[in-house]
Amino acid sequence: GSSDGDQRESVQQEPDREQVQPKKKEGKISSKTAAKLSTSAKSAGPKGDNIYEWRSTILGPPGSVYEGGVFFLDITFSPDYPFKPPKVTFRTRIYHCNINSQGVICLDILKDNWSPALTISKVLLSICSLLTDCNPADPLVGSIAT
Repeated sequence: GSSDGDQRESVQQEPDREQVQPKKKEGKISSKTAAKLSTSAKSAGPKGDNIYEWRSTILGPPGSVYEGGVFFLDITFSPDYPFKPPKVTFRTRIYHCNINSQGVICLDILKDNWSPALTISKVLLSICSLLTDCNPADPLVGSIAT
């Protein structure tokens, strides 16, 4: 069958520690990873040839004030990934108490609560959850939290 019109969500394989040198080859989509994505997260994958620089698109979660919105994020992996968290920032401006005007996200799993077991799918799901429920106990923008 043809899958030309198929708009499935996709998250590509995350860089392994062994993949130190970016390789020129087609990105491999992990159906297991893609299946774990909620309907809120749309896609994530390398921007170009650099496997350490990714772009993600998420949709505003249904029932949240961001419903209907499309948000672009940059994901940067360090050479120490997965032992250090990726840096995830919003490219799309958003009014949220846990995301500042530079797009920096205040999310525990992107800081002290990071675990090498976390996948990009789980990180994106946590960001979608943050869009649904602001965390005023840990605000980056205090004026929005109050």
